[in-house]
Amino acid sequence: MVSSKAHVPKKHFGQNFLHDVSVLDTIVQSIPHAHDCRIVEVGAGLGDLTNRLLDCGRILAFEIDRDLQAHLAQRFDRELQKGSLEFVFGDVLEFWQGENLLDSAYMLVSNLPYYIATAIVVRALHDCLCKAMVVMVQKEVAQKFCAVSGSSALSVLAQSVGECMWVCDVSASAFRPAPKVDSAVFKIVRHAEIPPRLENLLQAAFAAPRKTLHNNLAKSYSKNLLAHAFEALELVANVRPHELNTPQYHQLYRILEKGETNGE
Repeated sequence: MVSSKAHVPKKHFGQNFLHDVSVLDTIVQSIPHAHDCRIVEVGAGLGDLTNRLLDCGRILAFEIDRDLQAHLAQRFDRELQKGSLEFVFGDVLEFWQGENLLDSAYMLVSNLPYYIATAIVVRALHDCLCKAMVVMVQKEVAQKFCAVSGSSALSVLAQSVGECMWVCDVSASAFRPAPKVDSAVFKIVRHAEIPPRLENLLQAAFAAPRKTLHNNLAKSYSKNLLAHAFEALELVANVRPHELNTPQYHQLYRILEKGETNGE
């Protein structure tokens, strides 16, 4: 039987187990109560966050490390038998093949492994059944999603769905073993959906962040259409991609999409 003390964290799975009680409490307290739906946890690890989530609703927890299966089965034997908790062992991205992870509404609440954190959050932003998320990621990644001044493609995607709220900083000492970087928790509650082709625009806009926005977009849109868009938004020719905020990107998107639809 695997015990938590016997388990050796695996670097290739990005295993840094959160043990700080105050951070665990903060995560749980940040879960929005307006949504009565299932909770999805990605990266159950030793089950410390899972244990705190039991009072918040039904849980579906993914864990890639099958060596933890015995430990988790023993720790949560009663909840597994009641059906209030279910574990899926394997790579969550292999299960998440379509747009929706589940066939019903859920909230994502996780201490995400660094190596898949961005991919998981972006998938969840596109998944209309993910009604909210409270996630811990590398601090640098959290800053990109939550950026207000100095936007990124990730912040525009996040703010297209709802307000991206910074919950707390988390020092490396909150984990065992301690990672080499600090982490942060942020929260998003869904109020809208990402426009169908907005991500295409953002990929073009941020393709070369140090170049001007106009030069980046010129590879995907006509000169006349860009001139019209820049004039309508009163953008200077040398504006950089990060200098636009989310509402400006939405305006730019609408103008460029309308122009393409009209065949300009």
